[in-house]
Amino acid sequence: MVRQGGRLVIAGLVLGVLGAVAVGKYLASVLAGIQAPDPLIVVLLAAVLGAIALLATYLPARRAARVDPLIAMRAE
Repeated sequence: MVRQGGRLVIAGLVLGVLGAVAVGKYLASVLAGIQAPDPLIVVLLAAVLGAIALLATYLPARRAARVDPLIAMRAE
């Protein structure tokens, strides 16, 4: 479960960072007073959001792994 969630997190982060950089450069060229995004800030923000997303994937998976499969199937 964590591996599947991690793949989605990484894909989302890559697309988000590429989109943020592209839109930031476009806005910097069109609007006066707007600067292109700082790469360090973009990478740090992506790392923080990635860590939060992986934690949000890991915690429910850990809780689900503790449940006995027979009890879970009987509850359904």
